[in-house]
Amino acid sequence: MELISYGDFEKLEMRVGRVLSAERIPKTEKLYKLQVDLGEKKVQIVSSLVPYYSEQELLGKSIVVLANLQPTKFGGERSEGMLLCAETEDGKTCVLLTTEKEIPVGVRVT
Repeated sequence: MELISYGDFEKLEMRVGRVLSAERIPKTEKLYKLQVDLGEKKVQIVSSLVPYYSEQELLGKSIVVLANLQPTKFGGERSEGMLLCAETEDGKTCVLLTTEKEIPVGVRVT
């Protein structure tokens, strides 16, 4: 494991988000296109959660999002952040990081 400085950690802007919609991306095996509310803005995130969550399970879920990640494209769709998960090495289990209690969207994770 590579160590980073506290200054590097401070650059990460993690926020609580709420999944507003989830839809499969056609012609891909694992990708969802999610619309996520981050409070001050709404973003689109592409994630490979199809093997682990149904669209209905994702709707309304509070999640932890890396909000200041450089946008990129997956499956032909723009992704404007990254949701955080815990995944086993073999890839058989993947669990979204969520909040223990209700908290407003947009709150910074520290």
